[in-house]
Amino acid sequence: MIDLSGKVVLVTGGARGIGAAAVRAMAGAGAEVIIHFARNLEAAEALAAELPEGRTHLVAGDLADPAATEEIWNDALAWKGRIDVLVNNAGIYETADPDGDFDAFLASWDRTLRVNLTAIAQLCRLAVPHFRDRGAGTIINVASRSSFRGDDYDCMNYAASKGGLIALTRSIARKCAPWGVLAYAVAPGFVATEMVDRIIAQDGLDEMAADIPLGEIAPASDVGNTIAFLASGLARHATGTTIDINGASYVR
Repeated sequence: MIDLSGKVVLVTGGARGIGAAAVRAMAGAGAEVIIHFARNLEAAEALAAELPEGRTHLVAGDLADPAATEEIWNDALAWKGRIDVLVNNAGIYETADPDGDFDAFLASWDRTLRVNLTAIAQLCRLAVPHFRDRGAGTIINVASRSSFRGDDYDCMNYAASKGGLIALTRSIARKCAPWGVLAYAVAPGFVATEMVDRIIAQDGLDEMAADIPLGEIAPASDVGNTIAFLASGLARHATGTTIDINGASYVR
């Protein structure tokens, strides 16, 4: 049984989707969880209300803003005076049409790389010395199937950001293991969350599921439960690993 009692966890983008599933799984296993959100205070408060009183703390901030990203970490750290696990889940998925408007193309690349990669590197930059000083800590980065398979022509920005996230995770794992710092990635395919609602509306649920040998889109709980397991410390020697969660739609 996974036991996260005594662990303090920061989950970015924790109010909805995969982040909320991770919050539920880890709080259910005994962790104290900091729920980061950008704008949706109502969703964050509703999630916190589901969980045992005193087990969660809310932190707001826009990862598109470097100064706000620093404050997210500082505010989270101030709650209990320490963080044991950092789950970098927050991300955006938007198109950047290479054949479309040039300025819009570049702006989408800049936004996507900032939120999906640079902000995560910034949080890891803050987390690693904190973990090193304490002799232990875990980073779990939510990447994507597209990190390895690629994505559509107008979503290369997303695939590139998630591919970079894998390299970031592996680099931290290799360098920081002697300090007791572990780093993992999870790489979901399509997951039933708000982020993929637009794709579901466009392509249809049946068509999307047809590409998945299991015949269905993954529930967010599959990813949340995997994150909780990695946070537990039960697989320390798997540091640097990426766990695929895609129903065998892409097997490496």
